[in-house]
Amino acid sequence: MDDSVSQIKPTDLRGILNYVPRFLGQTFVIAFDGAIIEHPNLPNILLDIAVLRSLQINVVIVHGVGKQIRQLSEDRSLSITNPDGNGPTDATTLDLAIRASSRVSHQILEALTQSGLKCAITNSIRAAPIGVIKGEDQQFSAKVDRIDAEFLKHLISQSIVPIVQPIGFDRDGHTLRINSDLLAIEAAYALKATKVIYISEDAQGITLNGKLKRQLPVDALESLLSSSDIDQLSPGLQSKARHALKAVKREIARIHILDGSIHDGLIREVFSNEGVGTLIYGNEYQQIRPATHDDVTLIYHLTRSSVAKEELAARSIDFIETNIDDYYLYEIDGNLIACVLLGRFDDDPQAREINSLFVHPFHQKQGIGLKLVNFACHTAKSEGADTLFALTTQSLQFFKRAVGFEESESSQLPASRLHSYQANQRASKVLIKKL
Repeated sequence: MDDSVSQIKPTDLRGILNYVPRFLGQTFVIAFDGAIIEHPNLPNILLDIAVLRSLQINVVIVHGVGKQIRQLSEDRSLSITNPDGNGPTDATTLDLAIRASSRVSHQILEALTQSGLKCAITNSIRAAPIGVIKGEDQQFSAKVDRIDAEFLKHLISQSIVPIVQPIGFDRDGHTLRINSDLLAIEAAYALKATKVIYISEDAQGITLNGKLKRQLPVDALESLLSSSDIDQLSPGLQSKARHALKAVKREIARIHILDGSIHDGLIREVFSNEGVGTLIYGNEYQQIRPATHDDVTLIYHLTRSSVAKEELAARSIDFIETNIDDYYLYEIDGNLIACVLLGRFDDDPQAREINSLFVHPFHQKQGIGLKLVNFACHTAKSEGADTLFALTTQSLQFFKRAVGFEESESSQLPASRLHSYQANQRASKVLIKKL
């Protein structure tokens, strides 16, 4: 067995289950390159998709046909303008694209049926000709004009996996061709999907100077695309990188690029911190900022109602003032609506504590508390902490199910925190998370 191939072990299931509440009911757009359709690992990828569906994660499949168009053109001794939709599409290439799309969609349909999933090939994409670019007529190459998101959502609501071809139809019903990398991003945007996952045969992900980039923030990706280093990537990966940049700027939080030949690669990419490919991500914490001394009174008044209900421990203005450098605030349109305190321990610098987590009632159940906790985890880890504590009287299930904390004993607390815990007699539940 190749070193890149591994099996999910029973011991991995606990780690996978930590992610399930986070992704429950969300939508992933999974984009296959045409080469993957004929790869021996395709049945395993589709089995991974069946696992995602069993965990109530919605899936939409978008596929390419580049390899199939090349094969058809060679078999028939026909010249094509381009195989992947990045450039003009003449009538001959369009005809081959239609034939290839029909065949590939059927192959996916057949394989998903064998995996016990309901699926449907759709005509949900309305397209418009690209027109003339730099003096060159793009002919039958198209951009996305509109996606029938309601139709796709209806299929998803019926537990049907939509299969989206790289083919669209203009307002008059004429057929046009769309690049599948672009189409995946447009579908994700229309469906408000959480992730786009590109599955390629090109490479493991974005590799520079022989090193795979496991994680790539959007600003680093933007710099890469404008530098000579981009020439290290194949044309297929360059296309995915360009479209990933557009996607993140349109607030699609996560774009993954992975090698479709890795057994259980899709599951490992989705349900582990390390992954097997490249994760491209934006700044999902842009509405969160460090507190300043001007915010002390605002924080005090924001949390008073929760203190009165004994949801939070009482914090005086003096306490907030003293610890203001460890408070983080969530704003909408400049208005403070949530906060969190990332506490420190003098006797254990590698441990931190989530404290004073509060979201204004008008903004609850919108994922803001989860975002603040994830931000606190990220911040604590980046500052060298390896353990994060949370003490709560009324939010036990939130910390356990949504954020992956585990219930612990008070004896695990640093000595200074244990002393105050015993003194306040609130009998808070103690939770711990290893970073």
